[in-house]
Amino acid sequence: MEQFTEQLKSLAKRSGTLRDSITTEEATKTAIVMPFFQLLGYDVFNPLEFCPEFTADVGIKKGEKVDYAILVDGEPIILIECKSINEKLTKHDSQLFRYFGTTSAKFGILTNGVEYKFFTDLEESNKMDATPFFIFNILELRDSHVQEIAKFRKETFDVDNIASAASELKYLNALKLYLSEQFEDPGDDFIRFLVNKIYDGVKTKNTIDKFTPIISKGLKQIVNEKVNDKLNAALKSTGDSKINITLPDPKGELASDNEKIIEKENDETNAINTTLEELETYSVAKVILKDLISPNRLFYRDNRSYFNILIDDSIRKWILRVYFNENRNYIVLNNASNDKERTMIDFQQPIDLIDFREQIIETARQYA
Repeated sequence: MEQFTEQLKSLAKRSGTLRDSITTEEATKTAIVMPFFQLLGYDVFNPLEFCPEFTADVGIKKGEKVDYAILVDGEPIILIECKSINEKLTKHDSQLFRYFGTTSAKFGILTNGVEYKFFTDLEESNKMDATPFFIFNILELRDSHVQEIAKFRKETFDVDNIASAASELKYLNALKLYLSEQFEDPGDDFIRFLVNKIYDGVKTKNTIDKFTPIISKGLKQIVNEKVNDKLNAALKSTGDSKINITLPDPKGELASDNEKIIEKENDETNAINTTLEELETYSVAKVILKDLISPNRLFYRDNRSYFNILIDDSIRKWILRVYFNENRNYIVLNNASNDKERTMIDFQQPIDLIDFREQIIETARQYA
């Protein structure tokens, strides 16, 4: 599994590198899609196993072809419809829907080489669901994605096992998406539901309006506590004492005066969206530097291409820049006179920066 994970990450990196040079659907298939299924263990050059231009006649339409079909004993088990890497997938699932109902396939995959949507027939047998049960972006892979992708490897492929897990996965993803949206901007129905759980009085519009900022703040505090738990667990493993960090939120509702969002330097930066991952990195930096620099002296500035962590709110005292890209997360330490000589460190998630504390502390020492 570890080897498969590394191979998948390598393909993700390659896909990100090739993305800008691919302009057609055929190039997308050859350069990205086929290598992905080859990684899953299928012989993409054997038409008895991985059949290109598989015929899937639809009603009176004859000769309709799906881009690829994975065959088992001559019967299609997975249909694959490909689009160019430059195309969005939002309007193309209807084509796969037509093919699905005319074959014995149990799964359908719609992809542009970067985004992959997996469909099955949970709602009605032999009729493809309108909503995919699993979606992932190969440039934004998570551990949970890798686990699900691995189920489609040839050596472990089990129709019944995947189908039984598909229902839970579909609704779990729908729930996560809904809660994520509510976290960012709670809707009236969501607010009303929570008010019903915590308030016994009459739920008038004024009541809902009153509770909206309270619930929004409460949701953010939950994240603060989770981040603190994660940081303290990391600190415990290194022998440090417990610390409590208040994670500032993009709107400044929970931040102290010294943690308020830095004013945007120009009008163009108003479109910048400070993410929770970036803010978690800021908190991790506070933990790492707590014995060298007072947390009140540590600030951050968010830019379009990177997230800057600095001392005394001075751009001349920046310690590190954090980059969250589609296929790579890394930091750059301000420990040299030019970009070519500065140290670059790759990481998976913000808490990983604890592993590089000595280098970060040494960089900050010159500005402390």
